[in-house]
Amino acid sequence: MDLEINCSESRGSRSSTWTSSAGCSLRRHSFNFSNAAPPQKDDDLESETVSEAGDIGDRELRSSRHGESGRLRLSADNATESGTVVPIPEDALYGFPPRDPTALTTASPVSPTTLEIISPLSTDAIMHSEVEKQENKKELPWLLEYSSCLVHLAVFGILGVLTRYLLQKLFGPGVIGATSNQSILYLDLPSNMVGSFLMGWWGVVFKGDISRVSNYLAIGLTTGYLGSLTTFSGWNQKMLDLSVEGKWVFVALGFVIGFFLADYSIIFGVKTALSFKWLLKTLNNPNRQFSSSKSTWNVNNPNLQFAVMVVLLLMLGLLWGISGALERREFPNGNAQLWLACIVGPFGVWIRWFLARLNGRGLGKRGLLKWVPFGTLIANVSAACVMAALATLQKAVTTKACYTVTSGIQFGLMGCLSTVSTFIAEVHAMRESNHPWRAYVYALITIVMSFGLGTLIYSVPVWARGYID
Repeated sequence: MDLEINCSESRGSRSSTWTSSAGCSLRRHSFNFSNAAPPQKDDDLESETVSEAGDIGDRELRSSRHGESGRLRLSADNATESGTVVPIPEDALYGFPPRDPTALTTASPVSPTTLEIISPLSTDAIMHSEVEKQENKKELPWLLEYSSCLVHLAVFGILGVLTRYLLQKLFGPGVIGATSNQSILYLDLPSNMVGSFLMGWWGVVFKGDISRVSNYLAIGLTTGYLGSLTTFSGWNQKMLDLSVEGKWVFVALGFVIGFFLADYSIIFGVKTALSFKWLLKTLNNPNRQFSSSKSTWNVNNPNLQFAVMVVLLLMLGLLWGISGALERREFPNGNAQLWLACIVGPFGVWIRWFLARLNGRGLGKRGLLKWVPFGTLIANVSAACVMAALATLQKAVTTKACYTVTSGIQFGLMGCLSTVSTFIAEVHAMRESNHPWRAYVYALITIVMSFGLGTLIYSVPVWARGYID
C-alpha cells in the first residue's frame, strides 16, 4: 500500500503544509490504519485540526510535557510502503483524513501502543527519535517553563508593536502615501499583509523546524510577533470610522480587499517558503531529511532555555524601562501613545494566548462546532468592541491627555489582543480541508460580529450625539 503524501501536491496541489505547533517537535506517535475511523470521527478530527491551525495557547506547554496532541500529522519521509502502523512525528507536515475512508483499511498485526514501526530506510528518523527521547528526560520546572513562554511573548509582542508603527509611518501619508484613514487602503493593511506572509513561513512551513531549535521561539515568533504585528481591531475600527462618515461603499470594499489581500499574502508566503525549503534540502543533501539536519541547533534543554529566558527578561525590562521613561517625558504630546502601547501591548498578547486554549475545543461537553476557533474569535471580537468603546470616549472627551491614553491602549493592548495572522492562518487551513466553505463562514462571522457590535458601541452614539467632525 503506497502512502506517499506530498505537502505541495496532496489534494490536487493544495498547500496542506501545516507544521506542528511549538512544543510538539519532541514527540512521536503511532497511527494504526486497521481501525479506520468512521466518517464522523474523521470529520471531528479535521474540525479540531483546522481550529488549532493558528494557535492553541498554553495547551502547547501541557502537550509538550505529557506527549499529548489532538492533531494528526502524516509524513512521507517515514511512512512505510507496506506496513500498517505508521509512526507520525508531530514535527512533520500534517494532513487531513483521506477523502476515501476505505483507502486505509489494511489490518495491522501489531498494536501501535506496543510497538512503533519505522521504515527500514528511515535511519535518520531512528537516530532523531533517540535524540528526542534523551532530550525529553530533561525539562524545566513548570513555573519556569510558563514564565519563559510569557517572557518570549512579551518581548516579541513589543517588537511587533514597533514594527506595525514603522509600517504605518512608511506606507502612510507622510512617506509613501499608499494608505490613509480616509481610503479603503487603511493604515494597518501593510502590517496585516506582511504578517500574513510571514505566517506562511514561520507559522506554516518552517514552524516545525523552528520548534526544533526552540519551542518558545516558535511561540514567540507566531503568537507574539506576528500576532502583534497584525491587528484585526484596528482594521475594524478604520471601517467604523468610514461608516460614520457615510462611506459605506468604502466599508464594503475595505473589508473585501483587506481580507483577500491578507489571504493571498499567506498563500504567497506558503508557496515561497516551500520553494525555499526545497532549495535548502537540495543544496544541503537530497538524501537527508532537512529537519534532521537541524538537530545540532536544538536549544530545547533546561540550561539553554533558562539562559535565554534571563536574557529576554533583561530585554523586557529594558524595553519597558525605556518606553516608560519616553512616555513620561513626552506625555501627552509627541509619541507618548507609542510608548504607552509598548508598555500595555504584552498584556494583550498574554490574554490572546490564554484564550487560544479554547481553539479546537468546541462548545459544551459534546464539543459542538469544533471547527470554529472560539479563542481567536473571542479575542478579535472583544478587542474590536473595546477599541470601539475607546473611540467613543475619544469623541466624548476631547482632551489631549484622554486621546493619548486611549490611543495608546488601542494601538497596544487592543492591537495585540486581536490578530489577523492567526485568523487568516485558520481561514487558510479551513479552505484546504474537506469543508472549504467553513473558511468563509468563519471569516464572515468574525467580521459581521465585530462590525455589528462596533456599530452599536461607536457609530450609533456618534450619530446620536453629533460627534462627527
